[in-house]
Amino acid sequence: MKPVLLVLLLGLASFSPVCIVHSSNQSVGFSERFEKFSNSMTKVRFTGFFTVDDSSRPPTEETYEIHSVQKFGDQDLWIFTARIKYGKKDVTLPMPLPVKWVGETPVITMQNLNIPGLGTFSAHVVIDGNKYAGTWAHGNVGGHLYGKISKIKEKGKDAE
Repeated sequence: MKPVLLVLLLGLASFSPVCIVHSSNQSVGFSERFEKFSNSMTKVRFTGFFTVDDSSRPPTEETYEIHSVQKFGDQDLWIFTARIKYGKKDVTLPMPLPVKWVGETPVITMQNLNIPGLGTFSAHVVIDGNKYAGTWAHGNVGGHLYGKISKIKEKGKDAE
């Protein structure tokens, strides 16, 4: 079973982003929101669990490091640069992922995203301050995910 956030972070296939339409007065608000999101997602660790629906298996731990997040263009696309450790793999990759907004709340979302070699995935992950939660699906298998987001401590320095 692939860890859930791995699916989100490997979303390198194409999708249909929705254009953000706003007036010049609103663009300042969007710019501030985007900067705040980018700053809050820089040098953070997602530590939590994912579940599998209809399984007696307890929640499985997952951890991911997000080095940076940058807005890309006028669409809902963001470039997440993240370190993924899974099995014997340990890679850091820039990955384009869509982020939608519900008011001031960001939601990382993908719907039936085909990732070559892995399959088709859906995931909707709400970022709420220092917590994340959502749902995921891979074919007929799906579940929930949840956890905490914390700043990565630099060696010799305290976390921000």
